[in-house]
Amino acid sequence: MGRPVPGIEAAVVRRETSGAVTFVETPGEQGELALKAGWPSMFTGYLHEEERYKKCFVDGWYLTGDLVKRDTDGYYWFVGRADDVIKSAGHLIGPFEVESALLEHPAVAEAGVIGIPDPVAMEVVKAFVALRPGYTPDETLHKNLLAHARKRLGPAVAPRYIDFCGSLPKTRSGKVMRRLLKARELGLPEGDTSTLEVEK
Repeated sequence: MGRPVPGIEAAVVRRETSGAVTFVETPGEQGELALKAGWPSMFTGYLHEEERYKKCFVDGWYLTGDLVKRDTDGYYWFVGRADDVIKSAGHLIGPFEVESALLEHPAVAEAGVIGIPDPVAMEVVKAFVALRPGYTPDETLHKNLLAHARKRLGPAVAPRYIDFCGSLPKTRSGKVMRRLLKARELGLPEGDTSTLEVEK
């Protein structure tokens, strides 16, 4: 994500159960991106949802809902959305991180990652993968992708399961709809699909 531009004060914070936030000062430690309120292009509200807008602010900081890490040079790195985070055996896993690792494999054209319930770990990572032309979705490639992800991410973060599919549900702007993947996987209502790209 880079470093804040002049006039923008950013921080990494952790939300406490009391409603307050504490600042994360350790480089590389994950938290939520917060921006000091009052920057010039700051939005002034959600249409007809004043209470929702107020809940985004704590002690003069706007809580973005983006999970990030800040390195020793002050650069911010995107991990995922706080509402997408997968809680697995004490680890907080950002789907974006897992999807990015899978997309590094030459066979993978698209990847979508969700958390599915697990009686021991609370949730485990499941990936849905669409392949590039010329690759066959067989057991050899399945094992190869699992090994690639474990080597790249470590066994605690890598997907436990991978399903091959022809394409992934996306918005018209091309963003994978993880919410829809999860609903279909768990047999839940799909909710609003008005932004869904027509599936092939």
